[in-house]
Amino acid sequence: MSILIKNGQVIDPDTRRNEVCDVLIENGLIARVEKSIEEKTDQVIDAAGCYVMPGLIDMHVHFRDPGLTYKEDIQSGSKAAAKGGVTTVVAMPNTKPVIDSPDRVNYVTIKAKQFSPIHVLQAGAVTRGQKGEELAEIDGMVDAGIPAISEDGKSVMNALLYKEAMEIAARRKIPVLAHCEDINLVNGGCMNEDEHSRAWRLPGITNSVENTIVARDIVLAAETGAHLHLCHCSTKECVEMIRDARKAGVSLSAEVCPHHFTLSSDDIVKGDTNYKMNPPLRTKEDVEALRQGLKEDVFDVISTDHAPHSHEEKQNTFRKAPFGIVGLETSVALTITELVDKGILTPMQMAEKMSYNPAKILHLEDKGSLAMGKCADVVVIDPDAEYVIDPKTFVSKGKNTPFGGKKVKGKVMTTICDGKIVYQA
Repeated sequence: MSILIKNGQVIDPDTRRNEVCDVLIENGLIARVEKSIEEKTDQVIDAAGCYVMPGLIDMHVHFRDPGLTYKEDIQSGSKAAAKGGVTTVVAMPNTKPVIDSPDRVNYVTIKAKQFSPIHVLQAGAVTRGQKGEELAEIDGMVDAGIPAISEDGKSVMNALLYKEAMEIAARRKIPVLAHCEDINLVNGGCMNEDEHSRAWRLPGITNSVENTIVARDIVLAAETGAHLHLCHCSTKECVEMIRDARKAGVSLSAEVCPHHFTLSSDDIVKGDTNYKMNPPLRTKEDVEALRQGLKEDVFDVISTDHAPHSHEEKQNTFRKAPFGIVGLETSVALTITELVDKGILTPMQMAEKMSYNPAKILHLEDKGSLAMGKCADVVVIDPDAEYVIDPKTFVSKGKNTPFGGKKVKGKVMTTICDGKIVYQA
C-alpha cells in the first residue's frame, strides 16, 4: 500500500521541518518528504491547509481491559484513539485483575494485535495487585514488552518499596510514570479545596496532596538514577519543583492534561460529575502556571488520562461518583483552541509534546518522527475546522466529558498507522 500526502504543512520536530511539502508512504514506512512528489500511488490525500504531523502518542490512557470492559475495551479505546489522531497509546495497569505479571501483559498484547488499528503498549504495575505491599514481576514484564511501570490511580506510599522499583526501572532503562497523591492527605476529598468546595460542603483536595509526593518522587529519582515521568500535573508548585529538579540534573519529564490547562474549579457546574477528575480542577492561578509551564517547555508532554466510566456510575453524587473523564477524541481540538490559537504553543511545540517527546521518553526509536525510513504513523489535522464537541458522536464507550457543547477549532482529518489509513473524517 502506497499513500501520497500532498500540499500539507509538514511539522516534524525530529528533522525540524516546518514547510509545505509532500509525504510519500511505502510499505509502512516514510519513503520521502519533499516538495511536489510526482509518484503513482494507491491513494492520494490532499492535505492543503492542514498540519501533517507524526502520529500522536498518548502516554496515559485507561482502556479498562481486562475486567472493566463495560467502560471501555481495547477495540473501542483504540478506535477512539485513531479518531483523535493517536497512533500509539500507553495503557495503565489498574485493570481487573491488575497488569502485574508477564501473562497479563501478553493478554493485552495479543488482544491488541487482533482488535486494535493502532499500537497499544501496556504499562506494568509497580506492586502486586497495586496493593503497595510487594513488588510486581517487573523484570518479567519488561521482558514481555512493557515500556514503563506505573501505579497509576494511586501512589506507592511505601517509599522503600518504591525506591526498589525505581532501581529496577533504572537498571532496565524504562521510565516510572508517577501518579502523585498522598492518600493520607486526600482524606476523602472529591474536588479542589477552595471557596467552591466549602460553599458546596464537599471535602477538598489541597495542592499538598500532589506536591508532597512530587517532591518525594523527585528525591528518589535523583538517588536511584531512574527516569521519573510525572503524570497529570495540576499545581503551580509542580512547575517550580520540576524546574529546580532539572537544574539539579534529575532525569525527569512531566505531562499536563487538556482538562487541567483548559478548566479551573470556577468552571465546575454544581453537581455535574463530568467535572470530577483526579487530580481535581484547580484554581485559575494553577491553570495559568500550567499554561506558562507548557509554553516554556517545563512540561514535555500533553497526555489525556482518558478515563471512561459508564453513564450510571457518573450519575452518582459528586462525593461518590468515580474520578475521571474521556479525552482521546478531544485533545487535539482543545490543544489547538486553548494553546496554539492563543499563542501559548507553536504548532511545532504541539507536535513535540504530543508525539516526539513521548517517543523519546518511551524509547520508541521508530516513532514520533517523519524522517525517511521511520514507521509511517502520521496524522493530518485541519487547524481551522470549527465544530461543537458532541459526546454522542464519540467512538469511545465513555461519554463522560465536561466539554459537551464547547465550540472548538482543530479537527483530525486522517490518521495513518503503519502505513494504513485507520481513520478518515
